[in-house]
Amino acid sequence: MKDSLVLLGRVPAHPDSRCWFLAWNPAGTLLASCGGDRRIRIWGTEGDSWICKSVLSEGHQRTVRKVAWSPCGNYLASASFDATTCSRDKSVWVWEVDEEDEYECVSVLNSHTQDVKHVVWHPSQELLASASYDDTVKLYREEEDDWVCCATLEGHESTVWSLAFDPSGQRLASCSDDRTVRIWRQYLPGNEQGVACSGSDPSWKCICTLSGFHSRTIYDIAWCQLTGALATACGDDAIRVFQEDPNSDPQQPTFSLTTHLHQAHSQDVNCVAWNPKEPGLLASCSDDGEVAFWKYQRPEGL
Repeated sequence: MKDSLVLLGRVPAHPDSRCWFLAWNPAGTLLASCGGDRRIRIWGTEGDSWICKSVLSEGHQRTVRKVAWSPCGNYLASASFDATTCSRDKSVWVWEVDEEDEYECVSVLNSHTQDVKHVVWHPSQELLASASYDDTVKLYREEEDDWVCCATLEGHESTVWSLAFDPSGQRLASCSDDRTVRIWRQYLPGNEQGVACSGSDPSWKCICTLSGFHSRTIYDIAWCQLTGALATACGDDAIRVFQEDPNSDPQQPTFSLTTHLHQAHSQDVNCVAWNPKEPGLLASCSDDGEVAFWKYQRPEGL
């Protein structure tokens, strides 16, 4: 299993501080990293090496926790512990941008009872998912010019740290402090499987739980849109990659652990991010301040 994830290189992205999060631009040519040093760094290639192209150091007064590129690749959003952009007030804010690039908050969603840890958009629909310290996942959709909570996914026994949709958007993976990964599937009203739905809203059901693989908190999960591989970042310093068994029942899928890199970093792994254009290119970051680049090759037979 070790040979399926090969190290391409490491960079000291945020020396003497933690590196919290990574985000590839849509073209897959740049990687943004953020950390406890209050800085955002933009990485790109020069020959076979990864180099720092730019350092953004003006915006925040405290740790920068997350970054996200716009779909066009021209904008980079950041969230910090200095209380700008995102919050610990248990709410999810939905913003709308007009043709003049002016942003307006169109909805504040107060469905969670504890801190919100992560939000992610559906790959093709206007559907938003959030993960929380209250152990749940919630889904939101627009209804008559407002956003409403349309589903609550319960099953995790502790904080849900991160979420990732599969390439089709029909399934959602969640990871948790309870050391499990859960795969949820969307069922439309009138589905052949007989899963009950409320009115016209789809129903989401947990169809697979990956347990016994992680020894500590799973902080992040990433579903490769090109290969279908599922990567996790864990507090035990390891990266794991799972692959869906091709002959398993779609209603009860099974996933095989294809890679378990025990010491991917010297401290907690905080984030894993698949490149959107190059199959198998994975970036990871850690409390050790480093960003590592890996090449994943799917084992034969899967």
